[in-house]
Amino acid sequence: MLEELDIRNFALIDSAHVEFGGGFTVLSGETGAGKSILIGSLAFLLGGKAGVEQIRTGCTEAQVSGTFLLDGGKEALEWLDEHGIESEENRILIRRMIRDSGKSSAWIGGTPVTKADLLSFASFLVDIHGQHEQQSLMKVSEHRRYLDIYGDLVAEVKNFTSLYADLVEKRRVLDEMNSDASDRNNRIEMLSFAVSEIEALKIKPGEESELESEESRLSSFEKLYGGIEEINGAFEGSEGEGGILAAMRRLRSVLPSVVSMDKSLEALDGRLQSAFYELEDISQEFRHYGQTLVFDPERLAEVQERLELFNRLKKKYVPHQGATADDLLSYCKKASEELEKLSSFTQDKSALEQAVSEAEKRVYVAAKQISAKRKAAAEKMSGAIEEILKKLGMKDTRFRVSLEEKSGDGMVQKCGPYGMDDVEFLISANPGSPLLPLARIASGGELSRVMLAMKTILSNADTVGTLVFDEIDTGIGGEIAVAIGEHMKKLASRKQILCITHLASIAVYADNQIKIEKGVDGSSTSTKVFPVVGENRVREIARMLSGDSSSAASLEHAASMLKKFGGI
Repeated sequence: MLEELDIRNFALIDSAHVEFGGGFTVLSGETGAGKSILIGSLAFLLGGKAGVEQIRTGCTEAQVSGTFLLDGGKEALEWLDEHGIESEENRILIRRMIRDSGKSSAWIGGTPVTKADLLSFASFLVDIHGQHEQQSLMKVSEHRRYLDIYGDLVAEVKNFTSLYADLVEKRRVLDEMNSDASDRNNRIEMLSFAVSEIEALKIKPGEESELESEESRLSSFEKLYGGIEEINGAFEGSEGEGGILAAMRRLRSVLPSVVSMDKSLEALDGRLQSAFYELEDISQEFRHYGQTLVFDPERLAEVQERLELFNRLKKKYVPHQGATADDLLSYCKKASEELEKLSSFTQDKSALEQAVSEAEKRVYVAAKQISAKRKAAAEKMSGAIEEILKKLGMKDTRFRVSLEEKSGDGMVQKCGPYGMDDVEFLISANPGSPLLPLARIASGGELSRVMLAMKTILSNADTVGTLVFDEIDTGIGGEIAVAIGEHMKKLASRKQILCITHLASIAVYADNQIKIEKGVDGSSTSTKVFPVVGENRVREIARMLSGDSSSAASLEHAASMLKKFGGI
């Protein structure tokens, strides 16, 4: 319940402090006095639109704060507990401001909060009904939402929407699988051929380098053989000439006598001996190598053919500069891994098709369950609204919540994100007239009463403590206004009701009345907000009745109405 509202520099209100009681409170005032500004400030406080145009002219910021009693507000208290915010004796202060820079800030119980958090918490406190919401009755898409709230199906429908979204996603993936099947098959065919072609070569790591070395040796046999012969001749000597080894042998025979004359040459003798043995060993290796050299033109052809196969496949599968046969092996490994994944496609597709089938069954079963509950709720809702409309001066009115199964082929095709039902409100306001869509035939006054009836039955389904009606009396008067006033009085036994009205027939039923009055002080225009009680309230009701707040007849009439309908 809203207990206090403090407003500073908001629109035309420079400063206002309003205390609210329980029950039914009416907000009244001349046309253009700013009655809707008060409701606008409350909407702003609760997370509504925040714009610099809401700041009073000449000021740098606007601020609104409100104190709420969370009496019976279990959800609100749980929300505060989840967010680590403490209430004081089940009361909480909400404050919000907007600066001329366009930046807005909000606090709940002294804790800064985001706009999203503010809206979330406020949804447990106040429900504001204005002309814009009344227009929701003109939108058939909103009718399903009202029915689900009445039938306590909101959570179940939310779960269904998740199921449906999961099904839609699975279908999307399956469609992609099917649409890409041709490309996938082509890819599998190409990779399979590549792997087969590369594996057929049975390439060994490092083989290409060995073959290139062998190819170089075989293709240059004559030059190689000649070079080896020349080296062997240099070591062994030829045609009567001594070679390197012969010279070394002569040195070895001379050195001992030289060393005997100078012991300092022993080290050099040692080195010469070592050099001789090393050269002798090298000579033997070259001689052995020369003996193994055999020219094999068939082997040369085999090596060149294999190297050519390597080059052809490298150009085909790893066509980058410097590619090697080892790169072919790497490509073959990656291709095999991709093939394995692609080859599991059929299995994955089969599993996904099964998952889609199971999801379709879950969605259909859930949709049927919701539809059955909606049908039961629709029947009760139709009767409940009809009963209230009779009390609101529409005694011959018939109201029906119509449910039609969505069109489509198959089970699941008949479902949408919220189930398989198309929901629409139908009304017949006159005896003998057929039931027709509410959105097409209802007048403004009828819509106001249907919305009041809707709010009444929905108020039993939620724990919001305060209902605000902004000019719900549009298009009505006389006995109907009396009926609406009486109905709001009864509704106020369960909820705190705040209502802007210009009809005295409604205002006289209120437990409390607040007047909004516009005044001009020099060049400044401002709106004042203050309660009217006693004789001041009688004068306000008189003004609302006849526009004359001072004539004896108007005052007497106002006083009698207040007495008759419980306003005083």
